[in-house]
Amino acid sequence: MHHHEDDLDLIGIADIEDAAEALAGVALRTPLMEHPILNARAGGRVLVKAECLQRTGSFKIRGAYNRLSRLSADERAAGVVAFSSGNHAQGVAEAARRLGVRAQIVMPHDAPAIKRENTRALGAEIIAYDRYTQNREQIAMDLCAQSGAILVPSYDDRQIIAGQGTVGLEIADQAKKRGCTLDAALICVGGGGLIAGSATALKAAFPAIAVHGVEPLGFDDTARSLKAGKRVANDLESRSICDALLAPMPGALTFAHNRQLLESGVVVTDDEVKAAMAFAFERLKIVVEPGGAVALAAVLAHKIETRDRIIAIVLSGGNIGLQDFSALMA
Repeated sequence: MHHHEDDLDLIGIADIEDAAEALAGVALRTPLMEHPILNARAGGRVLVKAECLQRTGSFKIRGAYNRLSRLSADERAAGVVAFSSGNHAQGVAEAARRLGVRAQIVMPHDAPAIKRENTRALGAEIIAYDRYTQNREQIAMDLCAQSGAILVPSYDDRQIIAGQGTVGLEIADQAKKRGCTLDAALICVGGGGLIAGSATALKAAFPAIAVHGVEPLGFDDTARSLKAGKRVANDLESRSICDALLAPMPGALTFAHNRQLLESGVVVTDDEVKAAMAFAFERLKIVVEPGGAVALAAVLAHKIETRDRIIAIVLSGGNIGLQDFSALMA
């Protein structure tokens, strides 16, 4: 059966290398860490990409800056609008600040306070909405229609996907420098931009690698879409502590990539995520937010075979306040 998604223009490794050049000096090259206790738990080697240490506390600056840096002078003058639960918001706000562009961000009113505060501190204007009753895309499109601003999607955009793909590009380079051939990678999935770009880069470097998406229970739309062979949505009643990964359904462009690139979708519970956050804090000495911890959760809960294998995982973000972190750990 022919899907319209087959007609979508997929990115390639050249687009990601191009993004890496645009991001030089802006995005940090985050460490790829290894820890004996984690390796022992996995029975193999786990290489941990710490994007929670990235500028703005998550990988999102990569896609946002790659997209905004390509705006024309007229487009920059018009400003940008984005919608986000917080990490893309901060990425866009910081990219806009660096490029001297006005930014308006549509954020859920229940987004973590630290994400709202950080977004505002970077100079963006926040427009609040209710994520369960209002359509953020409609609000953003209305703002663009009023002002002529450019919409910067959080995942369904070639430049965004290519920018996020620099995470995979760095993992491949860092692994090769250690003489490692990766057997598998576990990467979180919200809208699917990070994994679409990163899987493209990882497969270019390691053609046999199995890339698995990891999602919170109830928001496993990509896992279910991969099984169904078409995009399916999440139940509106679903709830999860992983505020960064609550996209309603896979993006058209991201899923066009992911249905070709991904081995499978893995699902973790909120309790497994909390255990991973605690492990990262106590053992790895890293603060990871719930959505950023799902890949680690999948390793610790043995959701894929890790014995005698070399696996890369991404800790995608660390934007969580002390009170929220403590409450989840209590």
